[in-house]
Amino acid sequence: MGLSMGKAIRGWMATMALLASFAASAQRVEGDRAQAEGAYSAEVPVGGQSENERNGAMARALAQVLSKMSGDRTAASRPGVGQELRRAKDYALGYDYRQDEGVSQSTGAPTFQTTLIVNFDQEKVDNLASTLGLPIWPQPRPKPVLWMAIDDGSGPRLVGLAQANAARAALNRAIERGYKLGLPTGSAAEQASVGAIWRGDAAAVARASARYSPPMQLIGKLYRVKTGGWKGEWSFVDGGKVLNSWTATDPDARKVMSGGADGAADALMKRYAKRSMAGPPGTYRVVFTGVRSADDYIRLAGYLQGLAVIRKITPVRTTPESLEFDLELLSGLPGLKRMVDAGGTLVALDGLDGQPPVYQLH
Repeated sequence: MGLSMGKAIRGWMATMALLASFAASAQRVEGDRAQAEGAYSAEVPVGGQSENERNGAMARALAQVLSKMSGDRTAASRPGVGQELRRAKDYALGYDYRQDEGVSQSTGAPTFQTTLIVNFDQEKVDNLASTLGLPIWPQPRPKPVLWMAIDDGSGPRLVGLAQANAARAALNRAIERGYKLGLPTGSAAEQASVGAIWRGDAAAVARASARYSPPMQLIGKLYRVKTGGWKGEWSFVDGGKVLNSWTATDPDARKVMSGGADGAADALMKRYAKRSMAGPPGTYRVVFTGVRSADDYIRLAGYLQGLAVIRKITPVRTTPESLEFDLELLSGLPGLKRMVDAGGTLVALDGLDGQPPVYQLH
């Protein structure tokens, strides 16, 4: 074996060892313990098991679930969502804790992390998404093939199944976004596809991936940059068509890989997620009865301000028997009714056809 080839192989092994150590540092000690399973389950690290800590963690867990089910990483910042995250425990079916043991990369000392696992009620979460106009990315979801080549200075190499730990950051991030990535077997013929990856020949990579289903590829090349750190050049291909191309740079190779999984999720969500709304957004006239005192009015106003489906409240008319408001609603009158029916503050009354709906303060 020539010196140059030996040096290249040693460099590649060093790169794989480095990236595998990244993955290993984030892996948990597995066993017969609680884990998040499915789109309506999530796990978040916590600093303890107090009620306040748990409620805050449940909000983060619900944000994860909404992100997974919609494919939208900004789901938590959409109108009305923040209000409902504060009520996350009302959407939960149950929760459990897990104690994870690891090793500090800097000191080698053992570390311990408590994780909260929350299972949410699918029907309630689906209704919430519909009421707030969040997109729904239907199940089952495709499993694109990750064609990723890495060059640490010794020449690019394909990451196949045998080097799965080297791609762990991308694989895990895909799961967090609600889908999964596959890897090529890494055969000699597939190793020859590195050149196509490096020159950005998506069509050639798609042909090499023809044996896998579905015909979707996340293609990326990672390499060290002179200023330090790593750069990734990514593209996502669906049925031979490039849906998205992007780059990511970071001192941490894991974050560059995660950026690849994020870009693929964004492309998939944009193409396949469907907006399922309870009703059309807009401003609607609504009548309220049973408001007999200032305290009643304050209670009604506070309740309406707390409904995530309402964006704006404009008083219109007051009579001895009723109040009329114009409500700006995220998902129309059906969305308002869904949220009102879930509580006991207002009761829907039978109204006349073509007239505003009437609710009585309970």
